[in-house]
Amino acid sequence: MKATNTLIAAVLLLSIAPAHAGPCSSAIAQFEQAVRGSAKNPAAGPTASQTTGAQTGRQPTPDSVKRADEDARATFEAALARAKSLDAQGDQAGCTQALADAQRMYSFR
Repeated sequence: MKATNTLIAAVLLLSIAPAHAGPCSSAIAQFEQAVRGSAKNPAAGPTASQTTGAQTGRQPTPDSVKRADEDARATFEAALARAKSLDAQGDQAGCTQALADAQRMYSFR
């Protein structure tokens, strides 16, 4: 999980665009700062809903856990990228929704 947090922090740092401030830029920056601040917390990171397969009584395998972590990270990064894209377009409603989606996917535990 530590490597995942480090990777997320690196992606977030590299994806900061020095463009003009959009309607959600401040909120996105605050959220990214909180994500970076949680990098030392091994329990923090993107999460996803429990799958139907996980509810059938089967134990997760290391591969299935890794795949779920990767899927959650990719979905989180896509939502954050969408928020930034909509922010750059000046779409306040869209970027607010996409940012809220990203925030719901990230656990600061």
